[in-house]
Amino acid sequence: MPKLLPIAPEPFTPATDRDMLASERREFVRTHRTCILGYGRRHDGPAMSVVYYVPTAEDELLISTMATRSKARAVARSPKVSLCVLDERWPFSYVQVYADATVDRDTDLVIDVMMAVAARMSGQELGADARPVVAAMAVEEERVVVRCRPYATFAQPPRHLHRNDQPEELTHWVSATVAWDAPDPNV
Repeated sequence: MPKLLPIAPEPFTPATDRDMLASERREFVRTHRTCILGYGRRHDGPAMSVVYYVPTAEDELLISTMATRSKARAVARSPKVSLCVLDERWPFSYVQVYADATVDRDTDLVIDVMMAVAARMSGQELGADARPVVAAMAVEEERVVVRCRPYATFAQPPRHLHRNDQPEELTHWVSATVAWDAPDPNV
């Protein structure tokens, strides 16, 4: 059973004058709670869905969904997904995470993730008395967990015009796709 990380007291704030280091990208993902999950569809372009996710100590990102929803069905067809982890504060930053996903039906994990998602939604942990209610909901809604195992990231925080003394041209910092477990360069 993966060890779910607790809610971070404060989300990681990246520097706005340079690209994020690999370790900073991981910290950004571990300390935030919402993302846009992108996955392949049979027809049309990729589907995108705003979801809460729960990071684990093993660097997985767990998402609760219903077994009959397109997220779970799409992952069963093709395990490649993208998560655009959103910063909830201005100046707005993001980290794109590329991951291999699987659907997990383990009842205890499903309930644990639902409890953790509820805590992220409300900003506080749920008491043990809520577990039976969440367990009943998990059964009624046929809940599963989408387990995302990151293998790469991309980040490009823009240069923000948050002061009047910024240059006339808006510029962006150069970034690249970096392996999830890449070491930081020696600086």
